[in-house]
Amino acid sequence: MSDTWPEGVARHILARTDSTNAEALRLAPGLSGPAWILAREQFAGRGRRGREWVMPAGNFAATLITRPQGGALAAAQLSFVAALALYDALGLACGPSARLAIKWPNDVLLNGGKVAGILLESSGSGPGVQAVAIGIGVNLAAAPDAGALAAGAVPPVSVRGECGHVIAPEEFLDLLAPAFARWQAQLDTYGFAPIRNAWLARAARLGEPIVARTGTTESHGIFEGIDDSGALILRGPAGRQIIPAAEVYFGG
Repeated sequence: MSDTWPEGVARHILARTDSTNAEALRLAPGLSGPAWILAREQFAGRGRRGREWVMPAGNFAATLITRPQGGALAAAQLSFVAALALYDALGLACGPSARLAIKWPNDVLLNGGKVAGILLESSGSGPGVQAVAIGIGVNLAAAPDAGALAAGAVPPVSVRGECGHVIAPEEFLDLLAPAFARWQAQLDTYGFAPIRNAWLARAARLGEPIVARTGTTESHGIFEGIDDSGALILRGPAGRQIIPAAEVYFGG
């Protein structure tokens, strides 16, 4: 069972749109408060670094548009709130036998495969962030074709394929929105520290070897955690590195 819908948060269900993030940012100037935008079909979705986000029928694509308290760092920390909310919502959707983990910086894993991704985009810049779109894609019904995965990349999986459960996107939103509101209340009340601790308790490959790739640069080492800003802490041959942004691969 889900909690009640969060008070003061609007809900828009669209039959079709190009991208829920793009739609959310278009709507942002006219909104009086936060709003979820869900699309049953998304034909120009995108992931990190401009990658295409493929959405088979029955999968989940939604964006929360909100005005963050603070600047760019506060906005970026909402990615960790989203990951924790996804973890909780997927736990309810899949049941206690599901093995869930959060992969830095923006994925959620189910039984070792990628089931969900998060993409933050904003309007404004620097301390003047006006609105942030927290885009979330979940493979509810089907996993997209893995295609040519990079070495060490996590293959996609779906809720239906791994757990045998059929859940409609609107039903999943009823699980996700209250979970997000709970974690955001923690962030707003107590700051990032409890969010960081909760995230680390659910982190994939903590204390294990990983590879962090930034452009053409690769850093190999032990994943030691995240710092107070959410940056990756990697212990490698040259010592401790703080990596604010990268793609993480396993097996390294």
